[in-house]
Amino acid sequence: MAAPSASPGAVESIVPPRLPSGIDTPAMLIDLDVVERNANHLAEELSTRGISLRPHAKTHKSVALAQLQVESGARGITVGNLGEAEVFADGGIDDVFIAYPVWADGPKAARLRALHEKAGLRLSIGFDSIDGARRLAAAVAGTGRALRVLLELDPGNRRTGVLPDDAGDIAHTAEELGLDVVGLFTHGGHAYAGLDAVTGAAADEIRTLEQGREALRAEGIDLEILSAGSTPTALGAAKSPVTEIRAGTYIVGDRQQVVLGAVQPGGVAIWVAATVVSVAVPGQVVLDAGAKTLTKDVAPYLIGHGYLPAYPAAEILRVADYHGMTRIPAGTPAPRLGDVVAIVPNHCCPVIDLRDRFLAVRGGTIVGTWPVDARGRSG
Repeated sequence: MAAPSASPGAVESIVPPRLPSGIDTPAMLIDLDVVERNANHLAEELSTRGISLRPHAKTHKSVALAQLQVESGARGITVGNLGEAEVFADGGIDDVFIAYPVWADGPKAARLRALHEKAGLRLSIGFDSIDGARRLAAAVAGTGRALRVLLELDPGNRRTGVLPDDAGDIAHTAEELGLDVVGLFTHGGHAYAGLDAVTGAAADEIRTLEQGREALRAEGIDLEILSAGSTPTALGAAKSPVTEIRAGTYIVGDRQQVVLGAVQPGGVAIWVAATVVSVAVPGQVVLDAGAKTLTKDVAPYLIGHGYLPAYPAAEILRVADYHGMTRIPAGTPAPRLGDVVAIVPNHCCPVIDLRDRFLAVRGGTIVGTWPVDARGRSG
């Protein structure tokens, strides 16, 4: 994994993989050799800085890949909802942070309580309001130990999280409610605006966490964790006083991470294999990977719904459910009818969530079919 310094042209350096023969397309493949390199590299880099890695498992939703990350040095994992937490806890991951302001009402209150009481599980959960804290406290009332919580701060992403000036009062109230406020967390999601936004977003995370820490100190609350999180800002935000990084996409990479400079071209581990099923329209080939495989997620700095490294001039300009309409400029190489091509997806997280399983590959050979364990666990 590289510091954010690559240019959008870096995607042209991605080398197409050697696809195994006989794949039933469309299929998703993940190269375990590349995954292991990515996992080890970031864990080692952060370790040299004295900062923990808590990867976001919503990217892959795979218990096996989460276990690989823990074995590579991660201190635990991050998830995005109760459903993911349940799957990974049942799969043997014993340190889980739900980085989301869960509204613990109705069935969610009972599910949270069950997770909190699960033997051997170290559970932490996010919140960003006093009312949210009240519901968390009520959900675990009478369990005999305090629920570990982290207050979310907004570093400029404008999604969830409070401003540092408001953090002290909210955290103080949460403690009075019986919650154990162990940390603060941010998500530098505004880094995804483009390459020029990455450095500033990382600095915003550091500044926001530092200001929040001082606000809580004024309330007499000492913190264990200051957690920053996004793959583009993973190394830029890995500076004091930050204690933890929650990158997710780094483990498999994707097209936008290469463009943003967060993943080197050789760090792409995820591929979609698709077959050319039609050449009926001049200047176009149609792939059997459409919106139900590649999604419709296209960042403003990308063209098309994925990248074909063997055919760099090709552009997947339109997707229907099962059709990927791919423009082939005149005079450029084109795949033939029946050819199987490799596509780098724009955004790996939703692409993975569309599949029940993936082909685990080493050295161009399929070594297994692995489940996407937490697929569809959206609540």
